[in-house]
Amino acid sequence: MERKLVIIPTYNEKENIEKISRKVFSLPGGYHILVIDDGSPDGTASIVKVLQEEFPERLFLIERPGKQGLGTAYLTGFRFALEHDYDFVFEMDADFSHDPDDLDRLLQACKNGADLAVGSRYCDGVSVVNWPIGRIIMSYYASVYTRKMLGIKVFDCTAGFVCYSSKVLRTMDLDKVEMRGYGFQIEMKYTAIKLGFKVAEVPVIFVNRKEGTSKMSSGIFGEAFWGVIKLRFRKF
Repeated sequence: MERKLVIIPTYNEKENIEKISRKVFSLPGGYHILVIDDGSPDGTASIVKVLQEEFPERLFLIERPGKQGLGTAYLTGFRFALEHDYDFVFEMDADFSHDPDDLDRLLQACKNGADLAVGSRYCDGVSVVNWPIGRIIMSYYASVYTRKMLGIKVFDCTAGFVCYSSKVLRTMDLDKVEMRGYGFQIEMKYTAIKLGFKVAEVPVIFVNRKEGTSKMSSGIFGEAFWGVIKLRFRKF
């Protein structure tokens, strides 16, 4: 059986981390989880450590001091995945905005020819529940802007629900990934495309978190806006 790792970055997710972990472990297929916690003062990491006693072979934790950014968390997770010979590596939020039941749909897309599968909010209309209309508009048009600027066909460029075949991550020079916020998601997809990998979009329904606090900020979108311009002129 192929080895599968779900990377979940956390900052103050005490309300969600146990529930999301148990849900993933209840799925068929033997998924493993790596939690990367950026010094959550609410005790998120402590909850994970207690859970590790129940799932010692499937649940892993990396603790980092302070908030270092979404992109660096995933890069840390990617390196862990490659060092431990995982075949498929997933990005997923802790707050149930991404439905764990869709993990297998992303996996099957990669097993059926894609190198990278994106859980897409926008490839089949707009599939977002309980988001403020302003945030939907900002997110949707960020992807439109990215698609037009970079000349790619991905409808949800900022999606953070993704499955990578390990060969994509092994081919990329992870040390050269520059963006740290949601621009990181754009950079990873664009780099994969420029390296010749096939990206598939799998329609999903994105549900706004019910518990905990969103980490979204206008600065995240600012980095993505200017980062896309830089990406357009980068040589691969």
